[in-house]
Amino acid sequence: MSAPEGPAPDHRWVETFLEAQAAEAGAARNTILGYGRDLEDFLAWMAHHGHGLTGAERDTIEAYLIACEAQGLSRATRARRLSSIRQLFRFAYEEGWRGDNPAIRIAGPGRQARLPKTLGVDEVEALLEAARDQGRNLDDQVRNRCLMELLYATGMRVSELVSLPVAAARGDPRMLLIRGKGDKERMVPLSPPARAALADWLARRDAAQEEARVKHRKPLSRFLFPSSGKEGHLTRQGFHGLLKDIAVAAGISPARVTPHVLRHAFATHLLQGGADLRAIQTLLGHADLSTTEIYTHVLDERLRDLVLSHHPLARRP
Repeated sequence: MSAPEGPAPDHRWVETFLEAQAAEAGAARNTILGYGRDLEDFLAWMAHHGHGLTGAERDTIEAYLIACEAQGLSRATRARRLSSIRQLFRFAYEEGWRGDNPAIRIAGPGRQARLPKTLGVDEVEALLEAARDQGRNLDDQVRNRCLMELLYATGMRVSELVSLPVAAARGDPRMLLIRGKGDKERMVPLSPPARAALADWLARRDAAQEEARVKHRKPLSRFLFPSSGKEGHLTRQGFHGLLKDIAVAAGISPARVTPHVLRHAFATHLLQGGADLRAIQTLLGHADLSTTEIYTHVLDERLRDLVLSHHPLARRP
């Protein structure tokens, strides 16, 4: 597409860009309208401050984004506007209207970190209690209790839990070896209730496996939670459905209970009890501490309570 003849007015640049997005990129109508609104606001700000698209520099665009923040616009809105501006200048560069893209290296506002959903200690205890009676028979109930105790005691990812090799659970272990993302291994301590539930399940699992081997000549499974399915172990989907049933039995909305929520509960409750972020990072298997820092809201609450409870000035009327 050829550039508009002569020194194109800013609005002509935007019109040509939007036409190209609709015709060549096949952008949806709402996307085109969104680009148009964002760029119209940008052009109005530029004109008010004596700038144009031809001579706009990086600091000009950054000043506009600062003005957007000062207006109270959300992170999402500011990120979308920057994206629209980037697309416009990239188009202008490709069309030869400009020799550079001044917006290409501007970092966006990013997404606001959301606090992880979690459960209270009493709610987790209700889930653990409900798991004892959840299942078609006693073997299922013992297995389900073991699944829940291990998940809450270790903070494992659901994929790590259902695919645990039985060899990792032999010998009444005090520590459980977990293979996580990228085949990285970590050691996680087991609580006494988790060890007891594990021992109970191992006894029943091994007996059932031996019976199947003798009667039906089935090979012994290498998984702690074997299944006759293609994967050879309980699936993530199967455990997810089981967890919903346990939540209903515990009187908790199943929408609030997922394996990942229990992982968050593990970390949150440890922090509330005094653990530090580095320890939580190791136990969760996070490669980067910044991933674990979503839990700092728990530390903030604890530190505030610490100051209000123990600082001498806090007790003055």
